[in-house]
Amino acid sequence: MKNFKHLFLAAIFSLIYTNVMAQDPNFHIYLCFGQSNMEGNAKFEPQDTLNVNNSFKMMSAVDCPALHRKMGEWYTAVPPLCRCETGLTPADYFGRTMIDNLPKKVTVGVINVAVGGCKIELFDQEKSKEYIASSPDWLKNIVKNYDNDPYARLVAMAKIAQKKGVIKGILMHQGESNTGDTLWPQKVKKVYDKLLKDLNLKPDSVPLLAGETVSEDQNGKCASMNTIINKLPATIPNSYIISSAGCEGVEDKLHFSAAGYRKLGTRYAAQMLKLMGYKFKPE
Repeated sequence: MKNFKHLFLAAIFSLIYTNVMAQDPNFHIYLCFGQSNMEGNAKFEPQDTLNVNNSFKMMSAVDCPALHRKMGEWYTAVPPLCRCETGLTPADYFGRTMIDNLPKKVTVGVINVAVGGCKIELFDQEKSKEYIASSPDWLKNIVKNYDNDPYARLVAMAKIAQKKGVIKGILMHQGESNTGDTLWPQKVKKVYDKLLKDLNLKPDSVPLLAGETVSEDQNGKCASMNTIINKLPATIPNSYIISSAGCEGVEDKLHFSAAGYRKLGTRYAAQMLKLMGYKFKPE
């Protein structure tokens, strides 16, 4: 009987050890979520699709037959990085800049689950069903891509990713639809805390990087929200605000141009590299 117990325990420890060892510490994974500016509103250009380093990966969070992508599998991070027909996002040049400034042994992977026009409440599982039910049809049609639960899809993809790599950070761009909501930092914290819990992550090792909306210098319609966004570090100590100043906007004054996304994405990377101890100046 004792021998059986010993063998059983040895088997358990072996499984745990094998699972841990399967994780490559040099495969750095970043979760990306938010609304349309994280989803990607600008059309990508030839420079955005050519010469993408194979060490920059994206996990498809949806099936995209036309792109030969399957949900839950990794691909070289050629845009679109969110869904099948979305555009350029900050995640594109975040990943490219990270790869260009990290040791060659490092692979960077991003998982992007974003829904244009959504409030942060969409990612709060206690409120998402009610929020979706009261939303316009166009938003309902988008969330169907995620089985009506974008948060659950992000977590499911992250758990698959954790089998091979290590989650190093979370990138968020959201706020336009919550403009003027002074409770927004607390609402973001609720989502952030649940992500950490569901993925067994420690807050001191997984920073949250949050981007500003189109800025006042670009006549951004939601630029006033940046004052609230900048209060996030007071609620989430391990959070950092990515300035949108000088990032080119487009005519709707809500979204960035492709050039704006490139600059903003590079700034996300500059902040993350700084946290990792690397020196990099994006501009």
